[in-house]
Order: sequence, then C-alpha cells, then structure tokens
Amino acid sequence: MAQTLTRADVQRIATLARLELTDEEITLFASQLSAILGYADQVQKVDTSDVSAEAASLSANRFRDDAPVPCLDRDVVLSQAPAADRAAGLFKVPRVLGS
Repeated sequence: MAQTLTRADVQRIATLARLELTDEEITLFASQLSAILGYADQVQKVDTSDVSAEAASLSANRFRDDAPVPCLDRDVVLSQAPAADRAAGLFKVPRVLGS
C-alpha cells in the first residue's frame, strides 16, 4: 500500500535537508512525493519470479573495455580555467563549506 505523506512529513524532510518551504510548496510536495511513493509501490508489485538472477545482475560486463588514453595537458587546462593557481597546478573554486 502506498504511503501518503502529510504536510508534517514534508516539513520534517525539509528541515532535515535544511530547506525553507512556503505553505504552498509544502502542499505541492506532499502531493508529488506521495505520487512518487505510489509509483514505487507499483514497481514493487511487479511479478519478477520468472526473471533469472543472471538476467538481473550486473555481473556481466556490459561496458566497453577500459583502455588507457593520454590525459589532458595540465598547462593547457589551467590556462583556460577562469581562476587557477598555475604554480601549484590547481583550480581555485569558491569556498562552500564553513562559509
């Protein structure tokens, strides 16, 4: 049975994610997230008893062979970066943690 999320559930999730939501967004997201849970419930009900474990596994290599290729030249890449410390060979990015 699909779970229906309440406004309180959505507010708790938003608080955990450090999101500030308006009342309209809480109502909208409660409806949308409940629909997503409903779809997940439908997927859980699909009969997969006749599907072999081998068919469902990713153990078979379905990807291309990994072949070494030359990497980009560091000086060329750093020369095209908007902010870079060429002497250290590093990109400069804005601080995101502890701001």
